[in-house]
Amino acid sequence: QVQPVESGGGLVQAGASLRLSCAVSGRTVSVNAVGWFRQVPGKDREFVAGISGSGSRTEYADSVKGRFTISRDNVVKNTVYLQMDNLKPEDTAVYYCAATLSWARPPTRSSNYDYWGQGTQVTVSS
Repeated sequence: QVQPVESGGGLVQAGASLRLSCAVSGRTVSVNAVGWFRQVPGKDREFVAGISGSGSRTEYADSVKGRFTISRDNVVKNTVYLQMDNLKPEDTAVYYCAATLSWARPPTRSSNYDYWGQGTQVTVSS
């Protein structure tokens, strides 16, 4: 079993930064790619960023390219970070971390992920 746990959400003003963390516990040796998704009420869960199992490959949604950076610490903490800079009100959402056992490269479809965290709220005020 694998359990991602998110932390780091909060309320910030537009233009500010936040760093989300996803601590993956359990059978972490089986974990490949990890992705971040976000969701607002009434809308589908949206891919934000993903990182490969080795950490060498990343993927970003067009809406966050140049503002968000995903990184991974496999050696010590088995933690994935999402650095969010220049936040905008439209970034407001619940952010979820997800892990896949099967995909080395980070998929953008939520159905390709096997384990999900409970989410952390990010609110950006204008």
